Amino acid sequence: MKTIYYNAAVYTGTLPLVEAFGVEDDIFFFTGTNEEAQQQTADRFVDLNGAFVCAGFNDSHMHLLSYGQALTIAPLHLHTGSLEDMILCLQQTSPGPGGWILGRGWNQDYFSDADRMPNRWDLDKVSTDHPVCAVRACGHALSVNSIALDLLGITAETPQPEGGQIVMDADQPNGIFFDNAMDLVYASFPAPEKENLKTMIRAACADLNARGITSVQSDDYCVFRNVPWQTVNDAFRELEQEGALTVRVYEQANFTSVSALREFMDAGNLTGTGTDYFRIGPLKMLGDGALGARTAFLSQPYADDPITRGISVFTQQEFDELISCANAHNMQCAIHCIGDACLDMVLHSLDQALEEHPQKDHRHGIVHCQITRADQIQKIAKLGLHVYAQSIFLDYDIHMVRDRVGEKLAETSYSWKTLKKMGATLSNGSDCPVELPDVLGGIQCAVSRTDLKSSVPPYLPGEAFTIQEALDSFTSGGAYASFEEHKKGKIQAGMLADFVILEENPFLTNISRICQISVSETFIRGKSVYKKS
Repeated sequence: MKTIYYNAAVYTGTLPLVEAFGVEDDIFFFTGTNEEAQQQTADRFVDLNGAFVCAGFNDSHMHLLSYGQALTIAPLHLHTGSLEDMILCLQQTSPGPGGWILGRGWNQDYFSDADRMPNRWDLDKVSTDHPVCAVRACGHALSVNSIALDLLGITAETPQPEGGQIVMDADQPNGIFFDNAMDLVYASFPAPEKENLKTMIRAACADLNARGITSVQSDDYCVFRNVPWQTVNDAFRELEQEGALTVRVYEQANFTSVSALREFMDAGNLTGTGTDYFRIGPLKMLGDGALGARTAFLSQPYADDPITRGISVFTQQEFDELISCANAHNMQCAIHCIGDACLDMVLHSLDQALEEHPQKDHRHGIVHCQITRADQIQKIAKLGLHVYAQSIFLDYDIHMVRDRVGEKLAETSYSWKTLKKMGATLSNGSDCPVELPDVLGGIQCAVSRTDLKSSVPPYLPGEAFTIQEALDSFTSGGAYASFEEHKKGKIQAGMLADFVILEENPFLTNISRICQISVSETFIRGKSVYKKS
């Protein structure tokens, strides 16, 4: 079936905009003027009444399964204006599987009544009968109540795990856990069945479609450490077979040991294997923590907390061995680096791995790439690395980055435009559920370099993207990151007909209002998967 869409403002991936495009079954076959559209032979002609159209959005780093889970627990991101409000939200939350009361999304920097993270005694106000777990928005810290500590058997004598921290207060655990230590808590949660995973995935996909997202690059194996990767893959593939997977998934495969990675690869899971709907992507490693929690690993002490430099989740040897193993087997790597000390370690490992086994088109990448020095920016470009940016992070980080890392380091951080100019490739994402998968908000932050309320002056305004660069980072840039730039990410003949219709043209909208643009309809393979009611 052929459909012609006309009377639109269509961004094909190049400028100027065109007026019309055509879809035959699941592929674009035509772009051009309204007059050229009327000369086409088609089964259906659709007047878009001047609406803006672009390729479907691609969130190039998020946690789809984790977002699906977050949609089923207490939405603490809506109740983080005060510690009291967060506690009240949890008090109104019913226990879930295993009797746990769960929530995610708090941020102590937003609390109006406390200048600290919530601890066990705060969460004891939620319940003394049920274990309570509240995860910070960044996913790199969580808090539990006293009954949860008893259930876990955590005491002052519990050894500190490598790459994490059980926080102590007066020689007893205060209920706060960082990074790898969080696995001690997660291990006590009951493992969800495959059907539960599918329910979470469906819920997340529906939400993403409503935001114009048709593709994601997602880290899903570490959401439930007691669920095998095989079960996660089966859940995605069964949904695809049922026609219920409405977002294309490029799986960022999270493994923490060479033996586990080898087992995965030996089972036939190498970068690129799979279908257009579910494909194996890179080895994903979580290198350090987060800036907001002061667990990102810095080369110098935190400016606002000189007793810490953050946490490196892996040793240099572990980085070396895992990255070398992946690279030697032609497997792409995508490594979470927020702090510059973590980035030093990862750049060393990537450089060494590529010397051992040179790859012409490896597309290894740095996820987040936030706190950087000038010498590191040059090395990223020299190694031909890909940058998985999250411009939406500026909405929060702009208010604390200088306080956290100091003025000098802040002046060379979040320098994604400079990286592009130096030859690095770049895509954009949200790290959802760390942030909501708000593509238009991400575009606004990339262009404005300030928060969504424009409440402060732009941070490093020379790093601002153009509207075209920002759109590309959420479309063709994401397709490049998954080796699919010849298949999707642009409205061009021969490419997959994934596209989104917006109610306003971002090229013409005031920068401070881009985040308010609504999605009218989202299409995958030429079929509507979301329509605004």
